[in-house]
Amino acid sequence: MVYQWLVSAGLVIFFVNLCLNLLFLKRPSKNAPVPDDAPLVSVLIPARNEEDNIENCLNSILRQDYPNYEVLVLDDNSTDRTSEIVSEIQSRDHRIRLFKGKPLPDNWAGKCFACYQLAQQAHGSWLLFVDADTTHEPHMIRATLDIAADNKISMLSGLPRQDVRGLTQKIVIPILFYFIIETWFPLWWFHRSKKPGPTLAIGQFLLFRADEYWRIGGHELVKSRIMEDVWFGIEMSRRGGRTLSIDLSNTVTTRMYANLGAMTEGCIKWMYSVAALSPMALVGFVLAAYIFYIAPFYWLIVGPLNSLISDASLTETGWLIISQVLFILFMRLITDTYFKGSHLSLVFHPLGMAFLILTVLYSSSRRALGAGVAWKDRVYHSLTQIK
Repeated sequence: MVYQWLVSAGLVIFFVNLCLNLLFLKRPSKNAPVPDDAPLVSVLIPARNEEDNIENCLNSILRQDYPNYEVLVLDDNSTDRTSEIVSEIQSRDHRIRLFKGKPLPDNWAGKCFACYQLAQQAHGSWLLFVDADTTHEPHMIRATLDIAADNKISMLSGLPRQDVRGLTQKIVIPILFYFIIETWFPLWWFHRSKKPGPTLAIGQFLLFRADEYWRIGGHELVKSRIMEDVWFGIEMSRRGGRTLSIDLSNTVTTRMYANLGAMTEGCIKWMYSVAALSPMALVGFVLAAYIFYIAPFYWLIVGPLNSLISDASLTETGWLIISQVLFILFMRLITDTYFKGSHLSLVFHPLGMAFLILTVLYSSSRRALGAGVAWKDRVYHSLTQIK
């Protein structure tokens, strides 16, 4: 009984955190003004084998209503038509510059090196790194720059809307990128502080003041990190820079994975990197995910539902378990509705959580065996080690 009350108390805390995040996270406004001086913004896009995404991404960037920006794309040794597609669009718009990536040096993660090369070629006083699988509303640059400048931000990131397709993606992605983040991370608390502090950085969208980016060393500072976005958030706050994570769901959309295999590979990369960051954090994730987000459904089946089938009356514990399950589903409904996610994820919630736990176990075994992790046709081993 005490255990069930503790689980219920934890769910209430998560619910309060969810509400505070949704209430207080800043969102880009379509009515944001253009600053008087309109500083040059460099939009930097690393692209490796992105022939299915790069055209949509560039077209959305070129539709921006901000008056002063450049677009730099680095073809990171792609083996598909990425470079050809960018070249064709470049011939029609002088704002695009295309670069060929250099061979990957030792001790560098591929994306970090691609971004570092782009930053070296950029002229803007603001550097905006976006992934090639993102698309952007026309007010994106104007509105996010307004938030960054108004809050004196060194680095701004945020949560895009996830464009998910296929049953498995609709089940898993909303849990990983909306539900867990919004219920477990007190982003609202980080934002209340006037002093530099940590936040959650998402690599699909990273906006830096150029002088702050170079002050801390740019991507060279995090060159050996697969989860360079998380480390940027940590290192920027360590070095006195103010960071902020905002709600980008009305401004930026991303389609991260084309199929189940790509999604599984991506989740394994995430969990493998968390294992390198802190094995104890990964253990805590598994325990918390099971205790709070899976176990109540198990107890519902063996407890209240079993009692109803056998014509027995419900005990106080049974009613408590039912309330836990309903509370989880209610939080899922709020989150999925807010971020326009698929309600299939709510229906199959235990399966989605179980999938994430299985990726944790698999990635942990690979790390323990020194097998490394594959991403974008590259295999990383020691690059995920903490130095």
